Amino acid sequence: MSRRTAALGAAALASLLAAVLLCACESPLSGDESAAGSQENFLTVEDLVDQALDQQGQDGFYQKDGWLAKEEYPLQPAMLDHAGRIFQSVYDAYLAGTGSPCYFAMVPGKHCFLGEGRPSLDYRRLAEEMAARTPFCTQLDLTPYLSLEDYYRTDCHWRQEKLLDVARYLGEAMGTDVTAQYTVCTLDRAFTGDYLEQLNLSLPPEPLCCLTSPTLERCQAARCDLSGVPQPILLYDRSRNYGYDIFLSGAQGLVTLVNPQGNPDKELLLFRDSFGSSLAPLLAEGYANITLVDLRYLPSALLGEYLDFHGQDVLFLYSSLLLNNSLSLR
Repeated sequence: MSRRTAALGAAALASLLAAVLLCACESPLSGDESAAGSQENFLTVEDLVDQALDQQGQDGFYQKDGWLAKEEYPLQPAMLDHAGRIFQSVYDAYLAGTGSPCYFAMVPGKHCFLGEGRPSLDYRRLAEEMAARTPFCTQLDLTPYLSLEDYYRTDCHWRQEKLLDVARYLGEAMGTDVTAQYTVCTLDRAFTGDYLEQLNLSLPPEPLCCLTSPTLERCQAARCDLSGVPQPILLYDRSRNYGYDIFLSGAQGLVTLVNPQGNPDKELLLFRDSFGSSLAPLLAEGYANITLVDLRYLPSALLGEYLDFHGQDVLFLYSSLLLNNSLSLR
């Protein structure tokens, strides 16, 4: 931890403690006086978080109704241009002429569902801008299948156990069946969102869940390093420090997910950011093989050395967070 982070954390903690002590030290009231004065003396968790954020001077972070968020604003056309050029280059170099049906889906940030009151992207316009930059793709709109409750309160990511409607919509759009029944497993560790880490705040943890099924229990996952040699990984690696990294071991350039009982005629190339890690297992039922490619860690110019392009389904799945700040794509 840097000295600056430690100092900010100390300031936030001092602010929180002061507020709590203030509430605790108020003289107790009784009867009507207690009811009338309760609104003046009671500080919610949201009030305390607001005080801590003000104390730290954290630009862009805010809380609304118990949800921590970071502003995605304004729309940056140059970033969309960069993402579009990368995706177009992948299509031109590897996919054109292969017969691969290509699809594009954007994961909206949770600001899309937080309502008015803070500057936020126009997600409809962002989707239209990306559609213009990916003319080789069928555009798939995930927004009708998502709500605020499908995201973690203290993180930008979505919750796997809430994504069944999204997975089924994508499967139907790509001509495969992903309607399996799943068991929700609540892990014995809580989820601590990345926003809490960045802000050095302490809030009640969230449950961390994953989905299992007979199909997923038979699936085999592996990551490939630059030598191209696959190294087996767990579908859900519970040893990872950051909770969201339990899904397919977090950020990896190239990951394969094999379903031994899947349709051998159905394969998927999933170009994705971190949101794809939790979604991919829910698509496994419909494919014999899913290959996840993260262009932040595996440059597009090297794809031909690691992948065979032969008419697979292709899905570009990217969050608005990355599209509007896309320089990490290579």
